[in-house]
Amino acid sequence: MLGAAAVLAGHRERAWQAAETELVVTNARVFTMDPAAPRAEAFAVTGGRFAAVGSNDAIRRLIGKGTQTIDAKQMTIVPGFIDTHNHAGGTTLLYEVLVGNPFEVEFVSIASIIEKLRAKAQQTPAGMWVEGFFHDDTKLKDKRPLTVRDLDQVSADHPVVVQHRGGHTSFYNSKAFELAGITKATPDPDGGTFDRDASGNLTGRVTDRARNAMGRAGRRPAFTPAESAQRNLRGLAHISTQFVRYGLTTVHHSGGDLAALREIRSRNELLHRVSFELAGGALNSAIADGTKSGDGDDWIRIGSTTEHTVDGSFSERTMAMSVPYKGIDPPYKGNVTESQDTLNSWVERVHRAGIQVNCHANGDVAIDMYLTALERAQKLAPRANARPKITHCTLINDDLIRRIKALDAVPAMFTTYAYYNTDKFPYYGEDLMKRSMAFRTMLDAGIHAAAGSDFSPGPFAPLMGIQGMVTRTGWDGTTWGANQRVSVDEAIRINTLNGAYAAGEERVKGSVTAGKLADFVMLADDPHTVKPDTIKDIQIVRTVVGGVTRYQA
Repeated sequence: MLGAAAVLAGHRERAWQAAETELVVTNARVFTMDPAAPRAEAFAVTGGRFAAVGSNDAIRRLIGKGTQTIDAKQMTIVPGFIDTHNHAGGTTLLYEVLVGNPFEVEFVSIASIIEKLRAKAQQTPAGMWVEGFFHDDTKLKDKRPLTVRDLDQVSADHPVVVQHRGGHTSFYNSKAFELAGITKATPDPDGGTFDRDASGNLTGRVTDRARNAMGRAGRRPAFTPAESAQRNLRGLAHISTQFVRYGLTTVHHSGGDLAALREIRSRNELLHRVSFELAGGALNSAIADGTKSGDGDDWIRIGSTTEHTVDGSFSERTMAMSVPYKGIDPPYKGNVTESQDTLNSWVERVHRAGIQVNCHANGDVAIDMYLTALERAQKLAPRANARPKITHCTLINDDLIRRIKALDAVPAMFTTYAYYNTDKFPYYGEDLMKRSMAFRTMLDAGIHAAAGSDFSPGPFAPLMGIQGMVTRTGWDGTTWGANQRVSVDEAIRINTLNGAYAAGEERVKGSVTAGKLADFVMLADDPHTVKPDTIKDIQIVRTVVGGVTRYQA
């Protein structure tokens, strides 16, 4: 039996007692993520915040005439899930050709990709791009890579590209190379490759910075400003419905259209909270006008920068490592996409501006470069509680862990990958996977590791992520880096309270605590008690943001 008293948040107590309680949830199994009171049976919500958390008897006394009540019927409630790295534009989902499944593990055939793109080509003027999205090279039934010859079957009149969902490699047809002026004799640029077969011919695969050269090819649809704005609005409203369907109540948007977010909010179509990450002109403007991380309100707040890229991709096997990739000749250690001097300068500029620095650093080489730049910036301009963000932070070692802890840097690490991408892990091998996506090592060191799905590259379902973090076993039944397993409670904390810490918001969200925003998720089953390999299948029954139900099954 839980304690009878429901604790009210100190200085707000009088106001809450005077106001009528809006919502009471009872008869629940609440895992609060609050170390002071980790379990509860019930809670009350007033003014969009948790007003009281405690026992059924204590909370029922707060029910007023107009109070909405929910009997949870012993279902599990956890704080709303937080995704700290998401490329959250929904326009691709609505308007483009999807050659793979954005949300789940699904195998497709090369023939199906060709068929979809050929249908698009028949509706597209010659010379204009035909594009496919959400390709995953290890989710092909054919068990071989997509090639230039495959994509030549789509069209000889259109440049054709298939974008890997990882965002660092693309696959092109001959027309695209022709229009871009790329031949097998074209040298690889710094930070990228035009892949070739054993005979030296282009395979169609192009990585990282080499993809920039393909931009000379073809034409793309031109939209008026009004058309672009409408597409952005529809895309953001659509993906917001998907986020709450999976239990996400806060998402860190890696760039995008801030004006569109504000517009869908004004239309009551923004269902989740946003930490908006700055890039390009928006970042320059923020630095110029003194905007800081944390500015905004509880719905849209300025967060860090977007992921300033230092190296390549884990899933596409281009991240910068100190050891060569397995089975590649000549030896290949991935792509570094930024010089140390350039990185130092960029990090210092952002850090001095009072904006949370954030870089994409996957491999140990790239993480070392980023930490070097951060240590330099902090020495030149000391700033308390800067909490620099490391997007991905995939491959670590003991020295990197020590330096991350010393900086109180926050790794936003892949979560769903441990289930979704185990078919990529053989390219690295067990020894490297023991120190990849190293949640156990991070937690043991006292580092506030957070969950970053990296959608589109990874599915954003938090329960899929939690299952993978707990089991380290993938869809194919293989287990990698079991030494990095965490408990169910730890996995939930990574996806909630640690996510709040990543944006400096742990005082207002991330746990079911009186005074915090009333963001929570009701689950049909308890992830602590179901079979670990079924956690991802638990039904999201209800997603609540600010005390208002935003999704109900």
